[in-house]
Order: sequence, then C-alpha cells, then structure tokens
Amino acid sequence: MQKLDRIRLGVNIDHVATVRNARGGSRPDPVRAALLAIAAGADGITAHLREDRRHIRDEDMAALKSGIAKPLNYEMAATAEMLAIASRIRPHACCLVPEKREERTTEGGLDVVGGHNHLRPYIAELKALGIRVSLFIEPDRAPIEMSRDLGADIVELHTGTWCHAVEAGQAEKAEAEFRRLADGAAIAHAAGLEVHAGHGLDFDTAEKLASVPEFVEFNIGHFLMGEAIFVGLAQAIATMRLAMDRGRGLVPAHVNLGPRPKGHA
Repeated sequence: MQKLDRIRLGVNIDHVATVRNARGGSRPDPVRAALLAIAAGADGITAHLREDRRHIRDEDMAALKSGIAKPLNYEMAATAEMLAIASRIRPHACCLVPEKREERTTEGGLDVVGGHNHLRPYIAELKALGIRVSLFIEPDRAPIEMSRDLGADIVELHTGTWCHAVEAGQAEKAEAEFRRLADGAAIAHAAGLEVHAGHGLDFDTAEKLASVPEFVEFNIGHFLMGEAIFVGLAQAIATMRLAMDRGRGLVPAHVNLGPRPKGHA
C-alpha cells in the first residue's frame, strides 16, 4: 500500500474574535491565537470576514497577513466589498463561501451551478492577483465540475451534513454522507482540483476522513476553539494533528490521542 502524504491543517481563528467582540477591546488577540496555532502544528490560518463583521474585522485580516509566516486563507462572500479587501491584503488563498446575514454559521455549499455567471468575474480577478481560489461546495459531481469550469484551483467539500449525522447517531445517513464525500473527493481530484474539507470536523470525524487519499487539507475552527477552553489551544491542535496523522496511516492506529471530549472514543 502506498504511503499517503500528510494532510495540511488550517486552523480557523474566527471565534477568538467572537470572544473578543463580546466585551470589546483587543483581547483575546486573533493574531496571538494564530501564532500559537502555527507553533502547535497548524499549516495555515483561516479567517472569515463576514459582511456584518460579527467576529473577524478588517484590521484583523491586515494584522494576520503581516503577522504570520504561514499561508492565510481568507473566507469571503463574492461581493465587490470583499474583493476590494482581498486585493489590498493579498492573502495566499481566498475561499468563496455562501453567506446569509441571519445564519449562525455557513449552512451549506455555495451554489456554483446556479450562480456561475456571478462567480466567474470574482474568480478571474482573484486569480489575476495571484491569489489561489477555493470554492466551498457540496460534494456532488455538478458543483465540482462547474468549479473546474470556472477556473477554481481548489474545492473545499462541505462536511457539515456528515458530521451532524455522526453526532446525532444516524448511522445509515452518516455512512451515505461519508461515501458521498469520498466519491466527491475522487471526482474533484480527477478533474484536476485540489481537494480540501471543512465544517463540523472533530477528532473522530477528521481521523476517519483522513483515510480518503484525495484530501490534502482540512480547515477546522469551532471545535478546536471549544476544546481549547478545556485543554488549551496548543493541546487541542496537537491532538487534532495526531488524529489526522493516525487516520492517514502515518502513525500506528494504537497510538493514544490522549484525553477526549465526553462522548468520543
């Protein structure tokens, strides 16, 4: 069996800013969290600048770009305002995501099939700036092939439906959704796209998904920030890194991940 490459871990630091914004002021500092995440094993940092600035703010994006040495992945809606900010900051990558003001978090993949005419100029402009373009989509053939046709470099497959089924104990649905993700990753890889995954991943689901060879990067935030309350951010990231490596077969399956959240093996 061919040894698989290590999966990159992108750590989303949005909710460090959420805590800061709850009281105002400058603490906790998202850049400090990003630097700690990198020291603990993160391969890059992700931040989502939303229209309503509910967590990350414009100045955070600029500070992250200048303050970290690892790649910065800027999650953004396809709007003129966000494109202008990307053109100033010049992150390593931009991931275009759906955004509704009333949602708590991103609820599904971007409609690249229905919205291709809207998305095309944004993708072209970002690529012209030398920014890698990712599209956050459902793991189905139609949006994957449209992403390729639009010129995206990357697709990030939405793992939320699978993770929610796992958490709810819906075994049959979880198995079907895992197969959908694995098949989608294979289709995307065959189409020449780099394949990422994100939304709702925890230690167990990240470990299982790491067994799918086409995935090269996971972007994880909310779960890690929640774990950090109990064990610290560095330990949460180190355990996630180990879970991913164990799922990839890079460390023996018997290696213990250490203390786990209640309800996890």
